[in-house]
Amino acid sequence: MPGGGAGHAHDPALEHGQDAGRFAFGENWLTFIGTLTDLKISRAEQSLRDLLGADTLQGARFLDAGCGSGLFSLAASRLGAIVCSFDFDEKSVRAAEALRARFAPTADWTITQGSVLDRAWLDSLGTFDVVYSWGVLHHTGDMWRALRNVANLVRPAGALCVAIHNDQGLPSRIWKVVKRTYNALPPPLRFLVLWPAAVRLWGPTVARDALRGDPLRTWRAHDTDDPRGMSPDVDLKDWVGGYPFEVATPARLTDFCASDGFTRTTLVARPGIGCNEFVFRRAGKP
Repeated sequence: MPGGGAGHAHDPALEHGQDAGRFAFGENWLTFIGTLTDLKISRAEQSLRDLLGADTLQGARFLDAGCGSGLFSLAASRLGAIVCSFDFDEKSVRAAEALRARFAPTADWTITQGSVLDRAWLDSLGTFDVVYSWGVLHHTGDMWRALRNVANLVRPAGALCVAIHNDQGLPSRIWKVVKRTYNALPPPLRFLVLWPAAVRLWGPTVARDALRGDPLRTWRAHDTDDPRGMSPDVDLKDWVGGYPFEVATPARLTDFCASDGFTRTTLVARPGIGCNEFVFRRAGKP
């Protein structure tokens, strides 16, 4: 049966104001779901197949920890999984619920509100064949605790799929200042950070395309061809605003998960500001 509405899980961090300055990802996702097409959904499904090396998730319990728009929960559901989604942001929960109502109203897919930092609440969800958390844990303010909490929910022989921002050293520290500044500004003034960042990130590409007679060629192609079904304007705001912000090298993340009994089976390394993608398998028999 499809899941019900949002039920907010207690998060001790909120009692100490640790959500101050946090980027409102949900606003972005509510905008994004209005742009979804069947092509973008199909690309998300293929992205999930490629990451897991599986054509189907039939009957598997799939946890989407920090589900955002709910796009990859939808993809997992279409691949046959029994899906449980949650997000810290109330508007992300609303976005995922709207997505379910539009594309999968009868799916075995529950959606709720909760925090990856609330270990007791997480444990109440049970265990899963696949725990998926793409681009989420580094925005919690306590990445390593969040990672350990979700890893604890993976069944023996199950998969932990995470994407974590690449540690670039000094550039990562500079971007952290940019992100903190963006969120400290009143919303009407955030363009003062967003526009220069857009020039830094997209300027060379637009200039190159302009020489070929079509300045927005790559921008439009990103909107239709992105392998995860994302949109360039949503990605831009998500990157510039994404705070809290932590990073990790592939080696450090691999060592951390190995200490919890996981073996890395997949690494998609992305240089620069991208997220490195990982699949870890837990030891044991299913």
